[in-house]
This record gives sequence, C-alpha cells and structure tokens, in this order.
Amino acid sequence: MLETVATALIPGLDEIVRHGDPKRRAEALRRITELFVEEAAKLRSDHVDLFDGVLGGLIPNTEVAARVDLAERLSHVANAPRVLVGQLARENDLMIAGPLLRRSPAIDEAELIEIARAKGQGHLLAMAERPKLSPDLTDVIVRRGDREVVRRAAGNAGAAFSQIGYSTLIKRASKDGVLTLKVGQRDDLSEAQLRNLLEGTIDVIRRRLFEVVKPERQADIKRAMSKINGVPEVVESRRDFVPAQRTILALHRSGGLNEAALLGFAKAHQYEEAVAALSAMSGVKLATLDRLISGDRHDPVLILGKTIGLEWATVRALILLRLGPNRVPAPADIEIQRVNFARLMPSTAERVVNFWQARQSA
Repeated sequence: MLETVATALIPGLDEIVRHGDPKRRAEALRRITELFVEEAAKLRSDHVDLFDGVLGGLIPNTEVAARVDLAERLSHVANAPRVLVGQLARENDLMIAGPLLRRSPAIDEAELIEIARAKGQGHLLAMAERPKLSPDLTDVIVRRGDREVVRRAAGNAGAAFSQIGYSTLIKRASKDGVLTLKVGQRDDLSEAQLRNLLEGTIDVIRRRLFEVVKPERQADIKRAMSKINGVPEVVESRRDFVPAQRTILALHRSGGLNEAALLGFAKAHQYEEAVAALSAMSGVKLATLDRLISGDRHDPVLILGKTIGLEWATVRALILLRLGPNRVPAPADIEIQRVNFARLMPSTAERVVNFWQARQSA
C-alpha cells in the first residue's frame, strides 16, 4: 500500500530513481521524506524497510542540500530507516552526518562505535554531544578524540565512562586545566578518581575547581587534598563573627583599624577578628574570606597581604593563625611562603581579589 502511495505521490518514481537528474531526485526525496515523517508513528517495521529502500535508491547523485535536509528530519525520528541513517551518518560532510550522530536514536551502539573508530574529529565531536554515551563508546572517543572532543565528552552529563576511560581522562587532564574542571564536576567521579585528578594538576586549577563545584564536592576536594598533603582533615566549625564585626567597626570609627591591629589579632589567635579586619581592609566579603582562608592553601593570605600592602611579619602571623595554635609548620615551609610572597606581583594579586569580588556579587 505504501509503495502504491509513494508511486501515486510521485509519478515515474522508478524512472527518477534510475535516470532522474539531481533536481528531480531532490524533489522526490523531499516529498517521500515528508510522507514518511508524517506517518512514522503508525508504521510497522516492514513499512519502514520499504521507505528505507525507496529513499536509499534516491540518495545517490542527490544534491548535498537535499541530503542535509533529509538527515535533519530523520535525526528526530526514533524508527527512521536504519540502513539509510547509517549511510548518511557515514558521510564525510558533517552538515549531513552531524545531526544524526548528535541525536538520532535509530543508530545502534555497534554502528556508533564503528563510525567513531573510522571517522575524524568532526564526527567524534558530534557524537560527544549525544544525550547518552555508553562506556564502550566513550572509550573510543577519549582515546581518539582531540582536546575539544574530549572536553565535550567530559562535560556531557549523559556520558558514562569505564575505569579505563576515566584513567585516560585523568591522564589527559594533567595537561589541560579546562578538562580538569569538567572532569572534576562530574557526579559519577569517585573520591579515588578525584584524588588522582587533583594530584596531577596545579594549585590554581585546584582552587578554581573548588570554586565551581557543588558544596558536597567541595568537601570531597578537601578530603582529597588532606590525603594528598598528608594532613589530617580539618573539620570546620560554625563561627560567630558578629562580636568580631562589632569590634572591627569600633576600631574603624576610632581610626584604629590598621596593620598593627591586624597583627595583634593574628598573634593572639583571634581568628574571627583577624578575618573581619581583613574583610574591612580588602573589601572582600567576610563569608568569602572565611571560606578561602580556612581552606587547604596559604595562597589567599599571600594574595590579600600583597593587595593591601601588609609586611611579611603580618602575613606570617596570619599563616600561623590559619594553621591553629597546635600546629607548628616546618621552617622550610614558612621560608617557601616568604619567597612566594616576595615574588608575588601586586598587579597579579589585585586581579585575583577583583575576581573574588566579582564572584561574590554575581
């Protein structure tokens, strides 16, 4: 019946298939595709096979624009003709193959893997955007894909990765900060994998990752960094900054809020007062500073000190404050921080503080 309908819709269809010029083929292709899309939800598998044969016979020598339109239409149809879809998905022209590789549910897993193994980066990039990616497919994508392809796959929440796939991602992330951020935000990343990821990256990327992940992942990062650094995990307590803020406000009104007062708070291990003073002197919100300073790194103290022009003695006292009264750092560690502070350019520190301020007001 459908064959009769197609023949009635397009007189001389057999002749067009055998000898039609590209324009006649394109018109026939368009009209039969419209018929198929309209009826797709009602069609049995044998009817779909009929369309597969008719449309497949029209494809050779058809204009590119017609094949692009056909691929786009079929990419949304669950029961699209499988042979035809596979044929179009293997086209070198990404205008044709791309829509099908990105979303067509009619391409099965084995066919996708075959295409991923054979085609170039454009085809891999299109596949990396599919709503769902199996571990077998991502194994091929992360092994063969270039930087852009792998980043796209890692950022795809619908992608699943095998242990081998994750190992490859983490290895590649050691040389790609953007990839580190994408992998580090994945919900299916285990704590062991997170620790391996953090071990292979630099401090600035670790800090950036901490800022962009969900709160529960921030806790995972802290635990991972504690294990990497060999330091017992610090459990944060809820701090009451209200009395400290009153103290700092009174100092400010009396003209006594200065570096000497800050140094006094640090030496007396008055954490709340010291952080409240730093907030008032730098313009960074107290909550932001508390989170940064109570983290795993000394860098925020160095950056703040350089930005507001503190002497090394005050910066050193703040480092000791954040460690707590019961932890005495090795002299070599303090010397490293002194050198880092001396080398830190004020302009660089100011840019970082400006970034913090922009983030807190976003």
